[in-house]
This record gives sequence, structure tokens and C-alpha cells, in this order.
Amino acid sequence: MSAERAMRVAPFLLACVLTVGAAHAQQVAYPSRPLRLILPFPPGGSTDLLGRALADKRSESLRQPVVPENRPGAGGNVGAEAAARSAPDGYTLVLCAPSLATSVSLYRKLNYD
Repeated sequence: MSAERAMRVAPFLLACVLTVGAAHAQQVAYPSRPLRLILPFPPGGSTDLLGRALADKRSESLRQPVVPENRPGAGGNVGAEAAARSAPDGYTLVLCAPSLATSVSLYRKLNYD
């Protein structure tokens, strides 16, 4: 490769290396803050007990707190709606019971899809 050609290619290669380095530097490990686990049924029930056990295990494996939050009402629809309205950033989870699948046929209007 001639010196003239190397001088033309060098800025392009430098730009590629800097772009890859900047993209890697912006990547943040997930999760970088606590997660929220919405439990759409009242405290003390089977969904609540299962959700709290899952939150404890998940906290250990992720090394980030997983905070369970009870949002009872309307057969789980209040909690599901809260999860649907949360920011789509992957930090809000919801634990649903299989009965939530029948909500579409039981309720005329749901505020989530």
C-alpha cells in the first residue's frame, strides 16, 4: 500500500474505531436501577406470595432490588393497566394470573391492549 493511499484510508479507519468505541461506552448494563414488580391482586393471596418469592430470587440473581407493588382491583385489570402505562424501559414487570386472559371477554372496555 502506498503512503498516499494509506493517508486517504487512515481518517476513515480512525472514524470507524471511534464510532465503535463510543457505542460501546454508551451501553449500560441492565439493570442499572431497581425493578418494579406489579402484583395485580391483594396482599396475602397466592399471586402475592408467588410474586414476593420471585422478587427475592430475582433480586439475588440481578444484584438489584426488585420491589413488589400490589395493585388490586377489577380482577387484575388495575395492575395490568398500571404496567401498560409505565415507561417502556424494561424496569416494570407484572405477574398476571391466567384469569386475566378472560378479561377481554368479560369487560366492555379495557384501558390497555
